[in-house]
Amino acid sequence: MTANETPLTGPPPAEVVLRDAPLVRVIAQVQFPLVASVEKRDFMAPFQEAVRAEYPVLRPEQNRSIVFGQQGMTDIRENTLWRFHDAGGAWRVTLAPDFLALETSLYTSRDDFLDRLKRVLDALVAFVNPKMIDRLGVRYIDRVTGDNLRDLTQLVRPEISGILSTSLASYAYHSISEAVFVLPDNAGQLTARWGLVPARGTVDPAAVDAIDEPSWLLDIDAFQAETRELDVDATVQLARGFAERIYSVFRWVVTDTFLRRYGGQP
Repeated sequence: MTANETPLTGPPPAEVVLRDAPLVRVIAQVQFPLVASVEKRDFMAPFQEAVRAEYPVLRPEQNRSIVFGQQGMTDIRENTLWRFHDAGGAWRVTLAPDFLALETSLYTSRDDFLDRLKRVLDALVAFVNPKMIDRLGVRYIDRVTGDNLRDLTQLVRPEISGILSTSLASYAYHSISEAVFVLPDNAGQLTARWGLVPARGTVDPAAVDAIDEPSWLLDIDAFQAETRELDVDATVQLARGFAERIYSVFRWVVTDTFLRRYGGQP
């Protein structure tokens, strides 16, 4: 994309396949009004059977949240997260009383990810049956490390490299920027975060693992917070639009050198 083009409008650019893509996690999440019965094993069991062929490993987790009011802490709430994994541990489906999430560290294509999302949403409708959804979000996280980190100013546009393209770069320990955009035609919002993270550091422990070396992260999250009926096909189509818009922003951020460095042919 040229400097004068905006990645927030128009069709997405043609995909460039990156043989060694630095994409570390992709997440789609649907939030819905509370379905308290999800806490019960007997209620959840038919959903498990529907997804077990693809995600045979079930590892429930207890989640604790603290509720604050005007008088300080008012309540501690616990609920069960049902975590379904594939055999290799690269794909995970999480079912909670108020959300469903699909995530992977082994992303291969947009179509594959959205096909998987449709299948788990079909199971959600069939066996949990939330009538409405409150929010849909799609998130892509890339991580640059090693020699590529040292060459970062060649890999991303100057507006993004920021302080790391100045004489202060060698002293930088942690530097994160964030921008929130309103998508045209009331399509939702897009949040982009990028910057340097130190060794054993992370900006989001739930989504970005800490590693033993410094890295540069590009974290793009497109979402729509709007209560509406849960229509699987319409939800997947909206998720596709978000994925395409995120890719447009990604391509705006990175240079052709980035694409070649990670095995692409721009």
